[in-house]
Amino acid sequence: MPSINLLPWRQALRQRRKKEFLIGLAGAVLLAAMVTLLTHLTVNSMIDAQHRRNDLLKAEIAELDKAIEQIVALEEQKGRMIARMQVIETLQSSRPEVVKLFDEMVATLPEGVYLTSVKQTGRKLEFNGVAQSSTRVSAFMRNIDASATLSAPDLKVIQTGRDAGPGAQFTLFAQLRAPVDGEEEPASKRSRRVSEARQ
Repeated sequence: MPSINLLPWRQALRQRRKKEFLIGLAGAVLLAAMVTLLTHLTVNSMIDAQHRRNDLLKAEIAELDKAIEQIVALEEQKGRMIARMQVIETLQSSRPEVVKLFDEMVATLPEGVYLTSVKQTGRKLEFNGVAQSSTRVSAFMRNIDASATLSAPDLKVIQTGRDAGPGAQFTLFAQLRAPVDGEEEPASKRSRRVSEARQ
């Protein structure tokens, strides 16, 4: 005998569908909440990582700034040391120049000329002296002009007569030549020039 379902099947279907809809809706809300939470956590994690990177970069930049300051200080110290070394090298190179100057003064000074004072200002020399005659002063100027150390003789004052005493008093200026590296005058040439100057 066939069974007849007398229950309200439409209402039951409606309730079942409603229940399924509510379950699906709850699942969607839960899934959306989980996605939102996961996105929030991910974004916060990325922000924290970026903050850590920024802090690391700031620390590295601060270290680099300190290193740059130290480099600048070392560069300034290096510049001061180089300046001192240049001063020392200048003094060292000028030491033999003084010896050469006195040697050249003896070589260029002709007989009958006597120096009373020698003054140096930079590379300019001032000779004050007494000569037996103005001809001797001219010979002195020629010797200076032919010298390897001295150049540009310039006679400023020459006094002869009773007021000047015996001989002629003179004031003569000359320039010190710039030293040439590696240039040495042979001893034979120097001795020959000294003997010529004395004659």
